[in-house]
Amino acid sequence: MYLCPHIIKSKNKNRKEKDMKRTILKTLTFAVVALTLGACSKGQFHINGTISEAKDSTLYFENMSLDGAVVMDSVKLDETGSFTFSGDAVEAPEFYRLRIANQIINLSIDSTETVEIKAAYPSMGFNYEVKGSENCYRIKELAQKQIDLQNRAIALQRDNNMSLEAANDSIMRLVEIFKDDVKRNYIYKEPMMASSYFALFQTLGNMLIFNPRESKEDIKAFAAVATSWDTYYPHALRGQNLHNIAIEGMKNVRILEGRRQQSIELSQIATTSIIDIEQPDNKGAIRRLSDLKGKVVILDFHVFATKESAARIMKLRDVYNKYHAQGLEIYQVSLDSDEHFWKQQTAALPWISVRLADGLEAEELVHYNIQDLPTFFLIDKTNSLYKRDIQIKDLDKEIQSLL
Repeated sequence: MYLCPHIIKSKNKNRKEKDMKRTILKTLTFAVVALTLGACSKGQFHINGTISEAKDSTLYFENMSLDGAVVMDSVKLDETGSFTFSGDAVEAPEFYRLRIANQIINLSIDSTETVEIKAAYPSMGFNYEVKGSENCYRIKELAQKQIDLQNRAIALQRDNNMSLEAANDSIMRLVEIFKDDVKRNYIYKEPMMASSYFALFQTLGNMLIFNPRESKEDIKAFAAVATSWDTYYPHALRGQNLHNIAIEGMKNVRILEGRRQQSIELSQIATTSIIDIEQPDNKGAIRRLSDLKGKVVILDFHVFATKESAARIMKLRDVYNKYHAQGLEIYQVSLDSDEHFWKQQTAALPWISVRLADGLEAEELVHYNIQDLPTFFLIDKTNSLYKRDIQIKDLDKEIQSLL
């Protein structure tokens, strides 16, 4: 059969159009499938493992946000102690923890990694295995160093053969050794790591080991991590938070230096070994701890807004009534946030009652290395620190020896 040229051309054209349509349809189909799969399989991280010896205990998986701990998931452990948690991948390192009661394993996640944990309760907080994350392994190292520092500090405080001043000096030397190690081997070595960020917020009791409120060197550590995070995670809120802390720290250090230059007197340094406290009492009169030279003093740090307060005040009354006439004084420092409440609670007390308006942020707590409340110190007649409460087995005997 003879086909006209224009008909042949038309049929070829139709075939090409059909082929093109098939190609376009296939392309669109693949695109839709890819988009669907992408939507259904968003990147996630996983935390798996076992915590033995914890049957029927609840294991919490918490996000350590800038505003505090937020529970993301939990599981009641069975005999095997196995668990698995997951979450959406994050754009910058984020911090999490596994917790049973007060036993904690700190973790960080910065991608879609799978972290494996193996531990046993109740020692999981300091004795565990971690795989799958270099950051989590380094955080484990830092946590173990922190626990070792804390145990050494407690041992020094409880050593009855050491004076309070000698114990505090030894603790501060331990802290400086710890900080030097962490700065050299973690913070300045790899400031972009999540473990370096974690190191900045480690504590000894309730005291920040790296304290940007009072130390220029510690501010440098915060600034180093902040600058590195600007480069690697430019939009991370944690990096911005570090910058804000460093800036506020620089302002605070300048203020503190100005106050010290104005308030330090050579005569005071020569005649007392305490760090003076100068605050208005519950009647508005300025009361200085250094003015009590010549008396035996119980320097008591107290919170009236606790259920144990009444019983503690009764014990202090007994001691005060027994020894005040012989030269004992109590200088009580309140950390209560409500001034009116504090004045009501102290109105009938016979001893000196002052209040620190900064509460738990007060620099006096750092000066006296206070890690737990309530707590007290004994000060002898020369205005020198003698012992803190955990070093005292028989308070009456100690007071009698100083009067």
